[in-house]
Amino acid sequence: MSADPLLTDAEFEELDNFLMSDRCGDESMTMDALHGMLTAIAVCPDTVAIEEWLHMVWGPDLEDAPAFTSPQEAARISELMQRMLKEISLTLQIAPKDFEPLFCEHEWKGKQVLDAESWAWGFMEGTGLREETWQTLWDAPEADLLRPIYLLGAEEIEEEEMALVDDPAKCHKLALEIESAVEKIYRYWRNKITKH
Repeated sequence: MSADPLLTDAEFEELDNFLMSDRCGDESMTMDALHGMLTAIAVCPDTVAIEEWLHMVWGPDLEDAPAFTSPQEAARISELMQRMLKEISLTLQIAPKDFEPLFCEHEWKGKQVLDAESWAWGFMEGTGLREETWQTLWDAPEADLLRPIYLLGAEEIEEEEMALVDDPAKCHKLALEIESAVEKIYRYWRNKITKH
């Protein structure tokens, strides 16, 4: 792996282009969903090996994996994703306030609004890799930190919760809540680790 964990703009585009290409199936994660899943993995106090999450990028079934042109190409794409994970981890360790989730933006009623649904879905997928660990936070007083991620990213939410996500302005507000929650979730886990 490269000594520099930070992805250059060109490498970011390379990975983005691959994920958006015809080589990947309809079920493959987009860059924002991948960033969400990797953020959950980076934040979680448990180690999650690449073998546990890599196949999830391509879709729910093993046959969803792309047909790489060579082992070198497969290794290159895997390396870029691992470096993205490393970059997320380093930012959270060194400058957590500088961490920015990778959200989409679009125009709505003449304003730019954030769309965090794919990122939040990816994050929820990442928490599913260590359900018991994440349940500790769901059961804690700090559980509200996960609520905006859950509302935008869960496969299903309660009927009475639908009114919280039924227009882009409400979803934009939840996206802003997620931005401030990630650092606090990271600190929650680090505080638990240091107390043990």
